[in-house]
Amino acid sequence: MTSPLKYSYAPMEAKAVAELPVGREWQYEPKWDGFRCIAFRDGAEIELRSKAGKSLTRYFPEIVVALKSISAKRFVLDGELVVPSGGALSFDSLLQRIHPAASRVAKLSQATPALYIVFDLLVDERGRALVERELNERRPLLDAFAKRYFTVAPAFLRLSPRSRAIAVARRWLEGRAGLDGVVAKRTDMPYRSGDRSGMQKIKRIRTADCVVGGFRYATKGHAVGSLLLGLYDADGLLDHVGFVSSFSAEERKGLLRKIEQLVKPPGFTGQKPGGPSRWSTARSSEWEPLAPKLVVEVTYDHFSGDRFRHGTSFVRWRPDKAPRQCTMEQLKQPAATVSRMLRAPSRSRSKAAKKV
Repeated sequence: MTSPLKYSYAPMEAKAVAELPVGREWQYEPKWDGFRCIAFRDGAEIELRSKAGKSLTRYFPEIVVALKSISAKRFVLDGELVVPSGGALSFDSLLQRIHPAASRVAKLSQATPALYIVFDLLVDERGRALVERELNERRPLLDAFAKRYFTVAPAFLRLSPRSRAIAVARRWLEGRAGLDGVVAKRTDMPYRSGDRSGMQKIKRIRTADCVVGGFRYATKGHAVGSLLLGLYDADGLLDHVGFVSSFSAEERKGLLRKIEQLVKPPGFTGQKPGGPSRWSTARSSEWEPLAPKLVVEVTYDHFSGDRFRHGTSFVRWRPDKAPRQCTMEQLKQPAATVSRMLRAPSRSRSKAAKKV
């Protein structure tokens, strides 16, 4: 057997936009917090490929076994690898799966098994490439494929929900479902490998009020490089949770005059900043502690492992907010409904989408 698509085949990508597109030509799907993955089956061979073209096969043996259990011997699927945890998804647990030791991967595959959430069918069980067909044709074929084959491994394979209703997409984006955002796809377009013209993503952006517990100097010039953010934990300790550096050169100089007057140890009384940020390895590991006087509001997209996963963006100063009011509690999400959205594949997609 030979698949009509090579392992180097690039997935269709999404253009980041600020608002949901509206129109009859759009279909909406949840944006999952995981690894984009194209799954190839060609006879006995299974290959999982990341968006960057890297092989993920050895890191997710439970997904390989699940795909092998399907009676169809040839297909190509597009989807997302995720790790469920407590009704939500854990990106930290997903990252731990990329480990060089096979024994560690095997242990984690049992302790924190992954799910493969599928949202497109690129090659069907007859070996026919579907990428030239419009999404209007591909998605019903995927629905039928999932109904026929996914029931053999329901613990590891799921069909991603979809909706043509903008009201459903807006509810997903509001955050009540614990999603990463929403993906909008043109139903009247074929699958465009490596292209962003037929798909858009709208991320759910959140805000948080944080204490400025320290800062780092800029690598060049006498100015602020970044402000170090903190939140109080349940024990009343100020934990370092991230940084904000979205300031102009002029703002950085003005900030320095303001905050150097507040330099006072210890700054953070709980978890403290470590070395250079992984997003800016040139930055010095040196940091200056500040008295917990300043409160800043920032936007963020992910908070996991007691840290903002990416850098945050400055919104405004909050002189009206007491530092002690800046607690971890504000980041708690409502009861996640991700697990309810990823129900058994035999149930009706359309009915479930309306209930979310």
